[in-house]
Amino acid sequence: MTTTARFDLKLDTDDKDLLSRAASLMGTTMAGFVRSAAKEKAHTLLEQQTRVTLSRQDFTEFQNAIAGAFTPNEALQNALKRTAKVKRA
Repeated sequence: MTTTARFDLKLDTDDKDLLSRAASLMGTTMAGFVRSAAKEKAHTLLEQQTRVTLSRQDFTEFQNAIAGAFTPNEALQNALKRTAKVKRA
């Protein structure tokens, strides 16, 4: 791993002891343990915040809406006609 940035963290004695003991159990340094735990938490949080969750009813309504009959509006119909003319030319 190439170090490109630094992040300093001040902890109270109890928190430092807790992290030190946990890092020791994992066989890593405190910095490695904190880095790993922070990245894991960040990934989890970002995944939760970027996922759309629908109730079963909302999902069914969504599926029905996108699977329903589609009628192109006038602008789309005109665009399709122009495209067909270009292809024939």
